[in-house]
Amino acid sequence: MAKYCTVIRVLCHTQPKLFKLQEKKAHIMEVQINGGEIADKITFARSLLEKPISVKDLFSENEMIDIIGVTRGHGFKGVTYRWGTKKLPRKTHKGLRKVACIGAWHPSKVCWSVPRAGQFGYHHRTEVHKKVYRVGDKGDAKSASTPFDLTDKSITPMGGFHHYGLVNEDFLML
Repeated sequence: MAKYCTVIRVLCHTQPKLFKLQEKKAHIMEVQINGGEIADKITFARSLLEKPISVKDLFSENEMIDIIGVTRGHGFKGVTYRWGTKKLPRKTHKGLRKVACIGAWHPSKVCWSVPRAGQFGYHHRTEVHKKVYRVGDKGDAKSASTPFDLTDKSITPMGGFHHYGLVNEDFLML
């Protein structure tokens, strides 16, 4: 590898047993190793094999990161719901939640900019320039205290987070 490769990447996976959601299948991601010579990257990658990587190893406070995710899926939706077009008058033939005109006679194609019914949600989105305010440890009783508020309290609010529960592992505050 050191002779022929120019980029070194490692495959990582999550541990879904650690957080109490319905998910049982681990997420797999490919992470590129940067910095140094190729031989140094290979030795670093081999030192990480079969070992857990904590959040503190990857992120630091006041670092700017990009977040990649998928929006909430809503299935197949009509043009009025999906694009917010006006509903047609009540006496319209064959439905009123439609677009009145989808284009001119010629060119005899429907332009890409014309609103149409289709998949709504479950789209790939990237949010850029998010700042890491805090990298929290597992079981830290003072994880939510600040220099201005010195009371000892955990990051989890009373009753837990809605649709999630208690934070029992390492966390990032963005």
